[in-house]
Amino acid sequence: MQPSPSSIHRERSPSLDYQNNSRIRKRNEAFQSSHHPLKHHQTLRLDRNRITGPVSFLNPTSAHFRLISDLTKHTETSSDPADNHLKIFPSRSLPHDFQPAPSISYKWTSRNNRKSRHALAVNPVVLSESKHLAPPKTASPREVGRGIWRMVTVFPTWDISYDVAIIFTLGSVIWVINAFFVYLPLVQPDTEFKNEELYGGGITAFIGATIFEFGSFLLMAEAINENRMGCFGWAVERAFSHDIEEGSDTVHLEPSKSTCTHHHFNKRNLVGRGRAPIESHNSAINASPSPPSPTTVQPPKTWIWFPSKSDLRKHYLHELGFLASFAQLIGATIFWFSGFTTLPGIYNKMSRPITIIFYWTPQILGGTGFIISGTLFMLETQSRWYKPAFKTIGWWIGAWNLIGGVGFTLCPAFGYNEDSWAQYQACLSTFWGSWAFLVGSVVQWYESLDKHPVEIDKTLRDDKNGKGRKEVNNPEPSG
Repeated sequence: MQPSPSSIHRERSPSLDYQNNSRIRKRNEAFQSSHHPLKHHQTLRLDRNRITGPVSFLNPTSAHFRLISDLTKHTETSSDPADNHLKIFPSRSLPHDFQPAPSISYKWTSRNNRKSRHALAVNPVVLSESKHLAPPKTASPREVGRGIWRMVTVFPTWDISYDVAIIFTLGSVIWVINAFFVYLPLVQPDTEFKNEELYGGGITAFIGATIFEFGSFLLMAEAINENRMGCFGWAVERAFSHDIEEGSDTVHLEPSKSTCTHHHFNKRNLVGRGRAPIESHNSAINASPSPPSPTTVQPPKTWIWFPSKSDLRKHYLHELGFLASFAQLIGATIFWFSGFTTLPGIYNKMSRPITIIFYWTPQILGGTGFIISGTLFMLETQSRWYKPAFKTIGWWIGAWNLIGGVGFTLCPAFGYNEDSWAQYQACLSTFWGSWAFLVGSVVQWYESLDKHPVEIDKTLRDDKNGKGRKEVNNPEPSG
């Protein structure tokens, strides 16, 4: 006898979606009930065919949510403050660079969720077919230029994702300086000054290792304090436009910090309390106050230093972002001991066996941690473990960190050999490895300020046409 839906809900494991049409879903195809993003958001509907992750026994890393079809009916009944931001405005107020999109999807990813990024996937078409308007894709030259301009004009020091990027950028700059101290005398001996490697190289190595350790700690705190509820972060507005279709209206989406529940926008703390959604005062549809919805969930009030054993076992150990951050922290911690031994008065007093044990070996272990971390960060952005995500900015951050980790691992591998050629390669590996870390950190800096990316996904279809439901492989979008 087939059990009732209510009994299935009571009896199944903590996942909401592990059983569907008599098929037990893999862990990467369903969300755990305690970490189900946007499940209380009445404006969005989860597309269960587009919940994906690269590893079957780990948590999903990507999911798509579609806007509900009848937004007017929704706003007349919804009392969730996160949803009461739909308003009517004339078509002449639309930004000129907004693109038409008959099909639009909110793309949740685990990395974007940690970084307080709210991605839209759109399928642009000719204006006459449009029923949604969205900002232009963020990969366009104009939007990239705006992103670079933000890097020199916006300084949200209360945003932990921004702080992580800046700290790693600073640490990478120190390591590049260190690489010049130890490598330049080998290729340009006339530039060497007395005790350059001992003092210049040793002190900068210690400072760089310490900065990496601090940045890795913040990276771990960011991973632990992810937004479990998820966050839409966009204002949904209805625009009346004669240019699109006579007598019809169009749904317009624009970035909205006031409705974001991530802690990144709270200037009063670094990690923890997220700002409660603010109801729009310009709402022309639902202007009267309404009692709080029983499904409304407020963001967590405090941040945590360590996850509970239950959360660690059931969620975090299955979370790619957490595992990557943990590998980075372990690698940076071990690497720091090597950086400590480079200080003058320690490095020049160690015997050869002690140097091998306490200087070279921690670099091997720490560099391996960096390689694992970079690999996992790349994997987190991929729809399949074997399919690189070349068009995703987070993938490139992981890739450059992986290259940097390889350089920092090859350095001690060559360093075990005292021959001149091996010492040359050791210094050279530090040189290009440091530059790779710097490139990855600068790209991460750019990413931390791009809170509302828009991607092009031509596989999206209008629900009205009954299309777009067969696509389950989560193809890589452009933009």
